[in-house]
Amino acid sequence: MTTMTDASVREFKMPDVGEGLTEAEILKWYVQPGDTVTDGQVVCEVETAKAAVELPIPYDGVVRELHFPEGTTVDVGTPIIAVDVTGGAPAGEAQAPVETAAQEQSEAKETQKEGRKPVLVGYGVAESSTRRRPRKAPTAAAEETVSVVPGDLNGHGKQVRPLAKPPVRKLAKDLGVDLATVRPSGPDGIITREDVQAAVAAAPAPEAPAAPVTPVAPAPVVAPTQVVTYDSGRETRIPVKGVRKATAQAMVGSAFTAPHVTEFVTVDVTRTMKLVEELKQDRDFEGLRVNPLLLIAKALLVAVKRNPDINASWDEANQEIVRKHYVNLGIAAATPRGLIVPNIKDAHDKTLPQLAEALGELVATAREGRTSPAAMQGGTITITNVGVFGVDTGTPILNPGESAILAVGAIKLQPWVHKGKVRPRQVTTLALSFDHRLVDGELGSKVLADVAAILEQPKRLITWA
Repeated sequence: MTTMTDASVREFKMPDVGEGLTEAEILKWYVQPGDTVTDGQVVCEVETAKAAVELPIPYDGVVRELHFPEGTTVDVGTPIIAVDVTGGAPAGEAQAPVETAAQEQSEAKETQKEGRKPVLVGYGVAESSTRRRPRKAPTAAAEETVSVVPGDLNGHGKQVRPLAKPPVRKLAKDLGVDLATVRPSGPDGIITREDVQAAVAAAPAPEAPAAPVTPVAPAPVVAPTQVVTYDSGRETRIPVKGVRKATAQAMVGSAFTAPHVTEFVTVDVTRTMKLVEELKQDRDFEGLRVNPLLLIAKALLVAVKRNPDINASWDEANQEIVRKHYVNLGIAAATPRGLIVPNIKDAHDKTLPQLAEALGELVATAREGRTSPAAMQGGTITITNVGVFGVDTGTPILNPGESAILAVGAIKLQPWVHKGKVRPRQVTTLALSFDHRLVDGELGSKVLADVAAILEQPKRLITWA
């Protein structure tokens, strides 16, 4: 993402290092004005709402200017660094002037043929299938260019009915919009909710009737507003940005969008703890980290297999429930930058040793701050292990786009009735929060009960799997 300011200087813009992100904070510059850079060299590290990412420069030259200092949040598409691609040579010795668009396109094709490596950490070279919706044009321009055309004839003298889904038709009816006057932007000429809303925005507002003249009453006396003061000597104000900002927005959006229901169950996991110790001695797990979370994750995967409707999401725009035939298992992880939820892709297809290996890599990468944005996208169900902090349990908030999250409490030695006698047993409490729009109480209860039953009798991992 570059622009040319003159024949020798290129401006490198802040790229969209995620999917649809709008800004990023410059954490660290690795170059200074006057430094020589080469194609593919990392020039800075930025933090988005999802992860920290290193940005490489896509050409050779000499750094002329850094447009922003470290700690600045910059919008996507804004130039952040200027590079003299002639290497700082005098104007008379400069290389050829700015390449034409056709030349740049030719160079891009050559680079693709040579197998150029991806320029962003965590991303491949394939183009994203996601296409952004074009920004809405100003109302005035829309009125000049858009003309209302009656529905096309189908060859029999009858007008073709505009294509739109039932929720969109209902929205148009509620807003008083004639679908025949709306220009569709969806595939195959389908009218979307955005099209209807754009038509409402573009419509001229009705003239308001003249208000009757009333005598001016004396303004009431308003009490002075109390000014909020802060004790700067004993308080610290921290800007909300990066991962913390994204987490706050996601949690507020989830809590006030999906109607949460949380259920709890306390279970004897003594047999599971014994199995953990046995697996640590197994040759198949040599070099792998084996802990209770591994068996809890496997138990949840088996419960999802027995109750597949829990693995779904709610599509508000299309008024549809999307059932996932795969499980990308999210694991909530606390990092120095804040809470993140990377996920294990296709966890349902992994054996227990493979799951242990994936969990180990996920945790290690998160602690080192190297989790890529791609690793945090596409999750379908999540586990949060609050027990590591000594907490009995909690009421977890759903990760946006998912329908359930399992909280695991601390495993403690407690008195428990076992075989008719009170004995000390390893006990924990599980909590399952789910989206009540698509998960009924029966389904949520079955999933939680299955996880508890497996942890109480781990042999069910074999009999139920």
